[in-house]
Amino acid sequence: MDISTYLFRGATRQSIYKSLDAGAMRGKVIAENLANVATPGYQRKEVTFEEDLRKALEKKLPGETTHPNHMDIERGIELSKVQPKVFTPIDPTLPGEINNVDVDMEMAKLAENQIFYNFGIKFAGFDKYNSAITGNPSS
Repeated sequence: MDISTYLFRGATRQSIYKSLDAGAMRGKVIAENLANVATPGYQRKEVTFEEDLRKALEKKLPGETTHPNHMDIERGIELSKVQPKVFTPIDPTLPGEINNVDVDMEMAKLAENQIFYNFGIKFAGFDKYNSAITGNPSS
């Protein structure tokens, strides 16, 4: 088995695609936050994803409770059901005195998100597909 088969099948490939979806959603949410920087009362939004992905990838022991006095068994989250979610954090601060959007923080999050997204694209090997389609060697 070659390394690409090992790296890109099953849970790994699915995790990459889901991470790219989360990155795209996070980019849209950050853009929305920045677009509303001067909107009075606007509440910034964030995307949650990584914690659910981590829980889905953790190995859990199979089991079930057979008696009401047994302790609950944490079964984890099924990877296919992990999706990025937009939420409004509880943040009473008003750094811009109009709403709770801090332009510097949003720009830093945008840069961080772009780095993670580019890494996901590279890791997924899409640059190789593009090279094959266009006939140009990848860098």
